[in-house]
Amino acid sequence: MKDVTSKMNHRSVLSKPFLYELKVVRTKRSGYGPPRKFQSSKDVYEAFRKRAERADREEFLALLLDTKNVMLGFHVVSVGTLAAVIVHPREVFKPAILANAASILLIHNHPSGDPDPSEEDIAVTKRIKKAGELLDIPVLDHVIIGDGAYFSFADKKML
Repeated sequence: MKDVTSKMNHRSVLSKPFLYELKVVRTKRSGYGPPRKFQSSKDVYEAFRKRAERADREEFLALLLDTKNVMLGFHVVSVGTLAAVIVHPREVFKPAILANAASILLIHNHPSGDPDPSEEDIAVTKRIKKAGELLDIPVLDHVIIGDGAYFSFADKKML
């Protein structure tokens, strides 16, 4: 009878739903250089130009900033195809909330080399900005990087 009881208890444990414990771990990593303060779209472009220009697919990144616009870290939100990337506000703001970011900067590249925003780029920027307003985590800029050039939504008064 002991074997049957043991198996029954094992089955009842397995049928119960599991809960996950979430932890935020902040570790220093070498290779990224000292903390960087961003004061302009050109600062963003210069910091991420090499990464963006060598990518063969669109990548969408969120830079997480403290109250003085010093980068806490960055998160690769999504990697897409040659001409598109799928971005959802939930995926943009999840790391910002976990890092206790005061604001964010958005970056993505255009492998075509032309940094001008598409209609989809404009629409997703508006959607993310609206979500940021709701969460009180403002989107300071969205910088699109092409070959040797960039486009800034803030500079063009499109934010």
